[in-house]
Amino acid sequence: MIVRPKDTAKLLGIMIMTACAVLVCTLFMNSNIDLARIKDQIVDMESLIIYDMTVSSGNVTIAVTGGALGLTTLVMLFFYIKHYADTHKSELGILKALGYSNWKIARGFWVFGLSVFTGAIIGFCLAFVFMPAFYDQMRSGGPLPDVPLHFNPELVVFFVVLPTVVFSIISILYSYRKLKQPALELIKGKSKTVEKKARHVKLQESEKSFLLDLKHSTVRSRFSLVFFIALSAFIFSNNTQMSFGIAEFGAGGMMAALMVGTGFVLAVTTLFIAVTTVIRSNGKTIAMLRAFGYSERECGGALLNGYRPAAYVGFALGTAYQYGLMRVIISLVFNDAASVPEYSFIVQAFIISLLTYIVLYEGIMFIYAKQINRIPLKQIMMEE
Repeated sequence: MIVRPKDTAKLLGIMIMTACAVLVCTLFMNSNIDLARIKDQIVDMESLIIYDMTVSSGNVTIAVTGGALGLTTLVMLFFYIKHYADTHKSELGILKALGYSNWKIARGFWVFGLSVFTGAIIGFCLAFVFMPAFYDQMRSGGPLPDVPLHFNPELVVFFVVLPTVVFSIISILYSYRKLKQPALELIKGKSKTVEKKARHVKLQESEKSFLLDLKHSTVRSRFSLVFFIALSAFIFSNNTQMSFGIAEFGAGGMMAALMVGTGFVLAVTTLFIAVTTVIRSNGKTIAMLRAFGYSERECGGALLNGYRPAAYVGFALGTAYQYGLMRVIISLVFNDAASVPEYSFIVQAFIISLLTYIVLYEGIMFIYAKQINRIPLKQIMMEE
């Protein structure tokens, strides 16, 4: 087995993404299951309406959070498996040359599911740490009867066992697809995509400056990272602005703080993964730029500035998404009410979120631009 459990220690992003998804989903699912136990005690119409609104709100939150973060985790898993297969082509090719079948090698990739398992366990345990305060916050001052907190064991299956099994199977199937190459091609480490990009760069006209052309080719060579940087902005914009919206409709300070914290952690983690990958995959380029005397600002700009448009496009999409989602949630939650509350775009939330993200994004890029010039050339060449 070429893939070892310790190889998955670098999958911090998947662990954090899974932990956040399981944390939120467990809080609301456990709450809804416990709410169902006291439904027979509700006799007046007002309390029944509040009950239906609370359950509907929880179901929507579970669907949106679980769906969005689950899809993001899946994309990140594909990215990591592809990266691992690309950087271990020689070992994989040697195993195939020795007679190992694609299925036998692919089965070793099940350990990528361990990152999902670790994140799920952390998120599940954290959910029950926050659960008492969450119950007090959600039920305080309402007409519903007291809801006793129970441990519902079926949630272990739904949010720990099932995600681990599903993502492990997906890891095996996707790695099997990546292994459908001749053994000799894997051993040599050739890549048709890289060769095509190299020819494309050679055929380009020399109208652009070297640094501008390098910036564009860096983005093209790792285009999947554009998605992750845009995703980090999308998550941050969506979660921070939505926290203002749910607070305005009385969801409570704890839920708003949870959304802000989740958005911040996910955005920073995703951005960290993308930027470190850019730097590691362009080690020789960094060495060349430094050897030819390019400044710290020019090196950082050529490698990192090309991703800035994706970040702010992602932020704009997150803003539009949270506004549309809030309107949908409010219409679903209050569909039985006499009048649906009006939800308007919160300009203050947008300004605060945008300014915070600018400081966060530009600050991280500034730190990494400084770090590029501090990496020893010997370390760069050894990593390559």
